[in-house]
Amino acid sequence: MKRYDLVVIGAGPGGYVAAIRGAQLGMRVAVVERDRPGGVCVNWGCIPSKAILKSADLYREMKNAAAYGISCQGLTVDFAEVIRRSRKVAERMSRGVAFLFKKNGIELFAGNATLVSPTRVRAGAEELDAGRILVATGTAVRGLPGIEPNGKNVITSDDALAQETLPRSVIVLGGGAVGVEFAYVYRTFGAEVTVVEMMDQLLPRVDGEVAGELAKSFRKQGIRVLTSAAAKGMDREKGALTVSVGGAEESLSAEKILVAVGRKPLTENLGLEACGVELDRGFIKVDSRFRTACPTVYAIGDVIGGMLLAHEASAEGVAAVEMMAGTAARKPDPDKIPACIYCQPEVATIGLSEEEAKRRGIAVKTSKFPFTALGRAVASGHTEGFVKMVAEEKYGEVIGCHIIGHGAPDLISEISLARTVEATFHEIGKTVHPHPTLPEAIREAALMLGGEAIDI
Repeated sequence: MKRYDLVVIGAGPGGYVAAIRGAQLGMRVAVVERDRPGGVCVNWGCIPSKAILKSADLYREMKNAAAYGISCQGLTVDFAEVIRRSRKVAERMSRGVAFLFKKNGIELFAGNATLVSPTRVRAGAEELDAGRILVATGTAVRGLPGIEPNGKNVITSDDALAQETLPRSVIVLGGGAVGVEFAYVYRTFGAEVTVVEMMDQLLPRVDGEVAGELAKSFRKQGIRVLTSAAAKGMDREKGALTVSVGGAEESLSAEKILVAVGRKPLTENLGLEACGVELDRGFIKVDSRFRTACPTVYAIGDVIGGMLLAHEASAEGVAAVEMMAGTAARKPDPDKIPACIYCQPEVATIGLSEEEAKRRGIAVKTSKFPFTALGRAVASGHTEGFVKMVAEEKYGEVIGCHIIGHGAPDLISEISLARTVEATFHEIGKTVHPHPTLPEAIREAALMLGGEAIDI
């Protein structure tokens, strides 16, 4: 039997990063993965979806080329090639993870993992002896009662990433990150799209003004947005969905229904309960050091709940193995982890919204700088959206920032650093930013909080 200091179950962005960090710290590490290296993110999530979104963005820009003085005629879309390109991108990234395992001396075992005991993992036909076990199995798409996906007319995001035929019409059930990204893709390529969200806004966890701006933009793009709308059931033969909007029932029909209502933890058939690991609604319960109720078993990433973000899982993976090694690492603070959505206009957010700050009893001041007042945004033709900054009133520490507009995911990292060093809006405002650039919008939003804005 092979002996390892650490056996990681799952090779997604939490598991593979944890494995590499463990190897860097001198541990002998093995990883068990039933799919390809990279997990859901690389193979069926973040990476292939962003490849498809890039194709959609390019098509949208080329359709609007005349506004830039460029003539572009006879423009067509080969949707099957869009999907095939995304699969090639995913495969390339997966091979990259496998290479990193080899580079760091990490052994990869293909197959399903089962905890035989608190220090032993069955990986396919082999058994591995482990000083510690780290569960990073992630989550899977889930359906709705009575509207379960069948891979044909009712599909999940996994199905959508593989199907090479563009549907003529789509109903997207769920207005979260996955739902709005696919709604944008399908509409950009010409499908009729309706988004149905049971909460009172798109992106329910996002600042209300940002969510409202996205809904307004989607409607301009021709996407029908129904909020406070609950799916009641469907006629599978006719592909008709019954929804309740404001108490009144309405029947919606489309060629495809994309179910994007959330994800469920992958904890079944792992042997966790037999080892004393406690679950909460399927998610693994851990302490501040990612330890489960079983002293040798740890867990990170989506499988323990939280924000369900790849970079959150990676940060947790690093922290977990560093704590195993006896360092002073800490569990990442959710209020300092950014979240990004890659439809157009893009959305990025970190920290507290104005609404959440008020719920916590924190006195704040806010500012909102529109991209219409920013030189680089006007020059590039992307003036939708704004930067909204939230600062604690007494000392001016920036405790939240919410951006909607082209380039938002790239802009938010400045505020990630600001949150880490507990920067104030005064410090951001006094920091010289290059001109003309999009990050100047961050500085202007900070200056507005002190009544010193220049360009508005």
